[in-house]
Amino acid sequence: MSSIAILSTSLQLKYVSLGVLVLQTTSLVLTMRYSRTLQAEGPRYLASSAVVCAEVLKIVACMLLVFRDHSFSVRALNRVLKEEIFNKPLLTLKLAIPSGIYTLQNNLLYVALSNLDAATYQVTYQLKILTTALFSVSMLGKSLTIYQWLSLVILMTGIALVQWPTEVTSITKQEDLTASSQLMGLLAVLVACFSSGFAGVYFEKILKESKQSVWVRNIQLGLFGLIFGLGGVFVYDGERVRENGLFQGYNGLTCTVVALQALGGLVIAAVITYADNILKGFATSISIILSTFISYFLLEDFDPTSVFFLGAMLVIAATFLYGYESTPAVNPAKV
Repeated sequence: MSSIAILSTSLQLKYVSLGVLVLQTTSLVLTMRYSRTLQAEGPRYLASSAVVCAEVLKIVACMLLVFRDHSFSVRALNRVLKEEIFNKPLLTLKLAIPSGIYTLQNNLLYVALSNLDAATYQVTYQLKILTTALFSVSMLGKSLTIYQWLSLVILMTGIALVQWPTEVTSITKQEDLTASSQLMGLLAVLVACFSSGFAGVYFEKILKESKQSVWVRNIQLGLFGLIFGLGGVFVYDGERVRENGLFQGYNGLTCTVVALQALGGLVIAAVITYADNILKGFATSISIILSTFISYFLLEDFDPTSVFFLGAMLVIAATFLYGYESTPAVNPAKV
């Protein structure tokens, strides 16, 4: 009876994990896209400001998690932060590299979703699987199976089809979605994919070299991210901040975007223990499908073609194939 109860609980956790992964991935993309295209009175909120607010929220959330892990002891929290952040300056400085790249990536996601519809962005952003795999092989010496190499080829083919140029049939769409804006969005996604792959693998390498919790490391990332983010605000948006303030254009939707961006990664880190590769593949697939339908029916900024659907199906298939576990492994770096 107890084994049946354990199995039932395990299945429930898996389904909850699937729901959380789908909800976080889909809601962030759609709300960010909607917030960047919504026509409202007054100035639009600054993406650089939203990135800074997300870093502050992430630091606070991680500190609360460390506080909980140490039995809600203020003294223990102070000791951990002092020992791990201030007494280990070299290790802390190492995290400045991925933090700076993550800050760049977060700003690029706003640029991408200001110029691409949610469905196209969602599919194209799966290119991070390729960049992460390549950096894992080169930096961590990981081995990829023949199925994983095949999935990367399928992935690139699918993304190429999704980005295949189509004829624009209406004057309104020509005004809203010009070729230059699409190119800007595509370049932003591509740079974000490469930065995501490198920063993710670099951060993984640091985590493997140390025994401290991921929450403490995220506090360190957040502190540097806050510094880099504030620098970006005053370099690129300093004049607009002086005119209308740091929180210009903020509303409930903006706060939702900030919260999803800040807490989404932490939520995924919390549930990923219960999610295997197949479950993550399902989450990605459902998220792409949901983004496509909502972009078409609700946001009305996307007109899917047969070529897009073919590319999206290839990307979904590649996601599943990459998570396929097989015993043979090939590492071309060692051939």
